[in-house]
Amino acid sequence: MQLASPAGPARHRGPSGFLRLPGPPALQLLPPPDFQILMLQTIKYWNIELRKRLKSVKDMDPESEGPPVITVTPLQQMFASCTGAILTSLMVTPFDVVKIRLQAQNNPFPKGKCFLYSNGLMDHLCVCEEEGNKAWYKKPGRFQGTLDAFLKIIRNEGIKSLWSGLPPTLVMAVPATVIYFTCYDQLTALLRSKLGENESRIPIVAGIVARLGAVTVISPLELIRTKMQSKKFSYEELHRFVSKKVSEDGWISLWRGWAPTILRDVPFSAMYWYNYEVLKKWLCARSGLYEPTFMINFTSGALSGSFAALITLPFDVVKTQKQTQLWIYESQKISVPLQMSTWTIMKNIVAKNGFSGLFTGLIPRLIKIAPACAVMISTYEFGKSFFQKQNAQRQQY
Repeated sequence: MQLASPAGPARHRGPSGFLRLPGPPALQLLPPPDFQILMLQTIKYWNIELRKRLKSVKDMDPESEGPPVITVTPLQQMFASCTGAILTSLMVTPFDVVKIRLQAQNNPFPKGKCFLYSNGLMDHLCVCEEEGNKAWYKKPGRFQGTLDAFLKIIRNEGIKSLWSGLPPTLVMAVPATVIYFTCYDQLTALLRSKLGENESRIPIVAGIVARLGAVTVISPLELIRTKMQSKKFSYEELHRFVSKKVSEDGWISLWRGWAPTILRDVPFSAMYWYNYEVLKKWLCARSGLYEPTFMINFTSGALSGSFAALITLPFDVVKTQKQTQLWIYESQKISVPLQMSTWTIMKNIVAKNGFSGLFTGLIPRLIKIAPACAVMISTYEFGKSFFQKQNAQRQQY
């Protein structure tokens, strides 16, 4: 076939109605303009339909990304964690108050004796003072058991006595909890944006870093609080005490007792958050839910807290013993012996009481930790959910 002359390319329709252009036979046929428009409209239509169908499949699939997440600000996270910390302390403290009253009844606390007091979130070293029977932990009760102690304290001393000593411990527990939970959520959001939503190591890393930060910030404040409780210090005297301690032993002395706390709290935090996220997803999948309910958060928190408490109990026993011994040495102005290292204390416990000595107090710890973790995390998640709804409503209007 002869090619068209370049000077005057002929355009005419072939037998099928397609435009015939000059050039090789394979490139001569093109559809007419009306057919091209029809094809473009058909492609556009099916593109829209495909998007709609993909969206409906995503909505039905629980493994899909789901609807866009409304973020919660750091300030709102702080408020939610603060509320959770106060509520947890109010619910768990009465159990510890009754436990200490029963201990004091069986073995009266002399002056200078220290004991651990817990509000469900933190353990605090409390030092006995010479106040006769005025101190809450020295009041006579003649209790026959835990339930009897609860009833007699409420009847004879009023219900407020169940929260004896709570305000000073809240001063430490609330900021520690706010730092911990807010840092965890912020780190989790950052890591998910970098590594993806389904990365299973994110709760472990975020839990470790958040707990390290919270313990490091609070440790010096806890030392100062314990010192102020043992003797009435003015702010000038307290400043003098801290300055003297730093000049004699260096800044590191303000973090004495930090290592055993880290050995207990950091593994606890890593296991707690990993198991919590896994359990929460599993319960949501079993229930056919995309968002966890209050009871799912509560159950996941209780189970993950119990498991972490069981595994880290040996470090809790060591921490308690080391804190108590450190206070005795410092109050009697005796130099701390070299055998006060964490591993040495652990070996001494095993040599004296056997391997089971590392798991002393398992049941009381589980009774305290399980409800504390459940109440704290469910309250915190409920607070975040509340703020998410508020933020969503603001975005609509």
